[in-house]
Order: sequence, then C-alpha cells, then structure tokens
Amino acid sequence: MILITGAAGKTGLAVLKALVRRGISVRVLVRRHEQAEKLIREGAAEAVTGDMTAVESYRQAMDGVRSVYHLCPNMHPGETEIGRLAINTACQYRIGHFVYHSVLHPQTEKMPHHWQKMRVEEDLFESGLGFTILQPAPYMQNILASRSSIINEGLFQVPYPGECRFSLLDLEDLGEAAAIVLTESGHKGATYELVGTPALSQAEMTALIGTVLEKDITFEEITIEHWQKDAEKAGLGQYALDTLQKMFLYYAQYGLDGNSFVLRSLIGREPYSLAGFIKREFLEYLENGG
Repeated sequence: MILITGAAGKTGLAVLKALVRRGISVRVLVRRHEQAEKLIREGAAEAVTGDMTAVESYRQAMDGVRSVYHLCPNMHPGETEIGRLAINTACQYRIGHFVYHSVLHPQTEKMPHHWQKMRVEEDLFESGLGFTILQPAPYMQNILASRSSIINEGLFQVPYPGECRFSLLDLEDLGEAAAIVLTESGHKGATYELVGTPALSQAEMTALIGTVLEKDITFEEITIEHWQKDAEKAGLGQYALDTLQKMFLYYAQYGLDGNSFVLRSLIGREPYSLAGFIKREFLEYLENGG
C-alpha cells in the first residue's frame, strides 16, 4: 500500500487517480472527514483523518505501508517541521521509499515556501531513507482561477507583468510521473525537475488562450492590493498572503524557467501542451454548459 499525505487538494487527487489507474492500493491522510469520504469515492482504499503536525497521525497513516508520497498543505507556515515529522516517522516505520513533493528551484530563498522545501530536502538527504524528490513547475491548472473572467469578460488577470515568464506543468503529467516513480524501480536517490512547457510570458499565454478559444483575450496586470482583497475574502491566512506576495514579486523580476527534458524522459512521451490543456479545461467546460 502507498500513502499520500496531505492528499485533499488537487495535487493529491491527481496522484491518487494515477495510482488507482495502475491498480495500486492507496491510503490517504487528510484533515477532515468529508475530504476522506471524497477520496474514498475517487478510489482510495483507506483514509486516515488526522493532523499533519501530530506524530500520532503519521503513525496511524504509515503503519503497514511500503511507500509514502509526502505532500504538505499548500503555503503552510510549518512545512519544514511537518516534513521533518513525516521523515522521522518514516524512518521509525522503515518505509522503503519516501517521495517528496517539492518545487521547481527550491533554492530561491526570496520565496519562503520554496526555501522551506529546500530545508525538507536537506533533512531527507540526511535521513537514510530511500527517497525521490519531485520538483514541479507551476501548474497549468492555476489558470483556472481566471477561467470565469477569461470566458465572460475576455480578461486574463494576474498580479504580475505581461513580460513575466515561467514554465508550466499539467497536473495530469505530475500524477503520471509520481505514479511511475512510486511503482517502478530505479528512482531512489533521484531528484527530478518536472516541467511541461518552455518559459512563456503572460502575454504569450494570453495570446495562446485566445487562439485556442477563437476569442479576443486581453491580458491585465492587477495590483497586489486588488489581489489581496480577493485573497482575504477567500480566507487565506497571513502567512499565505505574505508568501504569495513575495512569490509574485519574484516572478515579476525573475520568472521561473525550467526544461522539459527530465519529464519527457520519465513519462516516455511529450508532456501535455498548454494549448491541449486549454482545449480540455475551457472548450470541454463550455460544451458541458459551464
């Protein structure tokens, strides 16, 4: 059995579905009962409801599993401590393979959530566990936050400039790569950057979205203040607000560029394109009455 920690979000769901397609028995660790019920419906064999800051939750979740896919909740202020707790418990239970979900370029200290992941990677190097580290680029799925404004207003709005460039990754590719690493031999000790596209500017993304949708789409850089008001309404905590603002400032100055060679080699095909993602998540959405 394979354990996915922090499995309730879109990343955990993508990894779960990819493993279930391979016929793998999966246990998930989530915080709330309704999340457990949802993932059981999606194919998880077992669900543990617990607190990722509590050792007892890890002991219950790791008992009897052979491999762990460790996901920390997004933008969690205690990611380093949570990672250390997961690693230490995995050592106690002699977990055979610990796969850590990190981030592309964790070395960037200017983005605190990246830097926390780097600290967890360091702990993993020193743990004695058989490990694999996955470092995914930003998800194409993040564009879906603007789907309503793109479709209804013809606006693609983000809080950084149009010339800001970064590479993207489809969660479908992330799930497949994770399943390969977890179920096939030869990946222990590896660190894989998972990148699906060349670096694209926001202006280039906007143009591509418009081409696929056959619709005039305008890029609009919104202010950090505008973004923060919406984020506060959505219930983001102070650490997440501060960290995301630092991320936006980093993106504006440096972008986040990667190379798809590793992912292509790992999954044995071309990664999914942004155009294909837009067709799937926008055109099919509209065809289904979205």
